[in-house]
Amino acid sequence: MELPAQTFQVTRADLVRYAGASGDFNPIHWSDRVATKVGLPGVIAHGMFTMALVGRAVTEWAGSPDAVVEYGVRFTRPVVVPDDDQGTEIEVTARVREVTEDGLTRLEVTATCLGEKVLSQARATIRTAR
Repeated sequence: MELPAQTFQVTRADLVRYAGASGDFNPIHWSDRVATKVGLPGVIAHGMFTMALVGRAVTEWAGSPDAVVEYGVRFTRPVVVPDDDQGTEIEVTARVREVTEDGLTRLEVTATCLGEKVLSQARATIRTAR
């Protein structure tokens, strides 16, 4: 069973807000000059910000934050965020892998940006409402 896709817009302004909240002011998240100098295609979103957006989707599917029992990902590709008002989009989808007898639902999650997977081994376990 496939769960409804969720799309998140990511702009440079989001990266600035996340940097302030997280304390991660690494210039690869705000300076094209530094990002390209170290071999990146441009400014990239913080990996943990990307993970948080995907976590938001999982929480929506679960119906409540306390229904998320387990959640984990591996970062595979950076999310490049252009310096314009539109930014980029991360699309999050999931399919149900298993529903256990004790009321847990295991999800296989996919996050893409511009058609490319940005996370691998993205999995979540949520408590099914009874």
